[in-house]
Amino acid sequence: MNSTILRMVAGRVLSGFGSLLAVSVVVFAITAVLPGDAAEEKLGQDATPEAVSALRKEMGLDRSAVERYVSWLGGIATGDPGKSVVNGMPVSEAVASRLPNSLLLAAVTAACAVPLALGLGILCALWRGSTFDRVTSMTTVAVVCVPEFLVATLAVLVFAVHLEWLPALSSAASLSSPGEMLRSFALPVLALGSVITAQMLRMTRAAVIDQLSAAYVEMVRLKGATAARTVLFHALPNAIGPIANAVALSLSYLLGGVIIIEVIFNYPGIAKLMVDAVAQRDMPLVQACTMIFCAAYLILVLLADVCGIVANPRLRHQ
Repeated sequence: MNSTILRMVAGRVLSGFGSLLAVSVVVFAITAVLPGDAAEEKLGQDATPEAVSALRKEMGLDRSAVERYVSWLGGIATGDPGKSVVNGMPVSEAVASRLPNSLLLAAVTAACAVPLALGLGILCALWRGSTFDRVTSMTTVAVVCVPEFLVATLAVLVFAVHLEWLPALSSAASLSSPGEMLRSFALPVLALGSVITAQMLRMTRAAVIDQLSAAYVEMVRLKGATAARTVLFHALPNAIGPIANAVALSLSYLLGGVIIIEVIFNYPGIAKLMVDAVAQRDMPLVQACTMIFCAAYLILVLLADVCGIVANPRLRHQ
């Protein structure tokens, strides 16, 4: 890897850290202005102002926003995001108990969606203008227009209520066999994967078609290369950068969709934990979960940028 690529990658990494710091300010500010707090939520509406004030002081909620932000940011930097103000449990333990479940759901969804989207996108580009391409393109546009919660609701009504093939709720507690795993993850993966598959498919198709319109591809065709060889060995390697961006952006969309899906299917993941923490005004837990989602998004975008830089032939051969 030459010095130009290293400098560009280092610049992207530094920019990512700066963005994450800015995001931490926004996350803390938004959670600070939410109505109510953990003291009011814990004591209820009948609590006296004196009791609420005493509990706020005990929880450290009486300090200024700047003091609480600096203390919280220092804890995040050292791997100690604090304790839950509702039950006193360390936030790191609460997150650690739920994060593997969300990662498992995301991994299963990505493992199903990414190969399917890339394969169909390449075929649509290879057979551009054919009946297969037109039908697939119309289907993807229709799927992109449907939100995850509607897909999830329809899937539950059809496969869980009417057909009774699959459970309406999903759990990662007991996955002792492939059959159990298929039954548990079928509906969440369907609801999550449908939209991101459609998005990746469209962007992959556009990236490959853009390369197929280049002058070097016309030269390859004149030399007698088959259509499959032209796509796989010439157009596709130069489309890695745009395709990596498409995959990263689609998977980052998965991070937002998982919040809705975990709530609908009562899946014990970190998104469900964050929603419950919002209801209880457990701000340390909300802030930690939000920062995890933001950091994951920035990492995906950073990886896409790095793939685009490394795959750029003009930089690679300098």
